[in-house]
Amino acid sequence: MISIIDYGVGNLASVQKAFHFIGSEAVITKDKDLILDSDGVVLPGVGAYLDAVESLKRAGMADLVKKMIEDGKPFLGICLGMQLLFEYSEEGGDKVPGLGVFKGTVRQFPLNMKLKVPHMGWNSLKIRDDCPVFSGLENNPYVYFVHSYYLKAADKDIVAAVSNYGIDFDAAVYCKNVFASQFHPEKSGNVGLTILKNWVDLFIKQEDLNDHLSGN
Repeated sequence: MISIIDYGVGNLASVQKAFHFIGSEAVITKDKDLILDSDGVVLPGVGAYLDAVESLKRAGMADLVKKMIEDGKPFLGICLGMQLLFEYSEEGGDKVPGLGVFKGTVRQFPLNMKLKVPHMGWNSLKIRDDCPVFSGLENNPYVYFVHSYYLKAADKDIVAAVSNYGIDFDAAVYCKNVFASQFHPEKSGNVGLTILKNWVDLFIKQEDLNDHLSGN
């Protein structure tokens, strides 16, 4: 069972519906014990970075998220849920601290761009060939974005995909038990569903198999 963390930020129902569509049980929950006992965890998010950080802290989820990642729990971050994993955001002109799981910053798209901000709509990905979460996808697949700020990861080895909207930006990261994307897989049609299914097959089903072999 997959837990979708409810901390008052994001359209959680669409994420749950996407998992149900691919045949995976997913619940929207604030229950910490249920989240800890789940096979995998999803952190969605839309809106302001500071509001999201404060909401996570009020819900008692900030430290929980970091602990689960450290303990190897399969983890999926979506949109703001990816940005929160990094050190800070420049949203609002200040350095708003994030969870600091990975090194890197969240920056505003340049104001002098001739493109509209927020970046909203379909855009292509340049994916890393060795990232199993993108298995089965054609080159440069299109996915759906909604964001005004972009990630610049310090460690390029964890960057699984980049995209371009006036400038190149990091569109997905993959490291051990964590996959996170700036785009919304639940809104990205068959490409997004394939990504979610790959994540489940890679992390959840393998964990179920390991539990079976160990007699749990």
